[in-house]
Amino acid sequence: MRGLGGLDALVVNVGVGLGTGLEGSSPEDWDQALALNLRAPFLAAKYGLPALADGGAVVFIGSVAGLRAATNSPAYDSSKAGLFGLTRHVAKEGGARRIRANLVVPGLIDTPMGRQASAGRASRTASFARIPLGRQGTAWEVAEAVVFLLSDRASYITGQSLVVDGGLSAV
Repeated sequence: MRGLGGLDALVVNVGVGLGTGLEGSSPEDWDQALALNLRAPFLAAKYGLPALADGGAVVFIGSVAGLRAATNSPAYDSSKAGLFGLTRHVAKEGGARRIRANLVVPGLIDTPMGRQASAGRASRTASFARIPLGRQGTAWEVAEAVVFLLSDRASYITGQSLVVDGGLSAV
């Protein structure tokens, strides 16, 4: 990476939900979901942090499922909860080089996975009633939060979580 001018930022956005409830989740579902949702971000940080330029930034993408049991996949919910701890640890280790690490925590976002999450409900519109802003967010709204945390405007923010969920986690 250094031959190309260095690495200034790292954004880690992965996620898969496997299994249905405790009874319908196999140990293999658990291992596979945690390997992608938590081990992959760990590996990205482990190998990305040394390559980052001093003053760089890492942004992980989590989920409101990490704040509360929000899906039918215990592995997904648990792995997204683990990102909070990983973010704080990366912030601590990166601090000596002014490398910031933060977590963006989307709620229901209009993506294929977000549409799938709300498709099982009787009415997609009715499922938005529990969101104070009354709608799913957009990928652009999540991207704006990421861009902010990567920017110099967030130069004194590290180890934090920015929830982008239309108020869903507030109610």
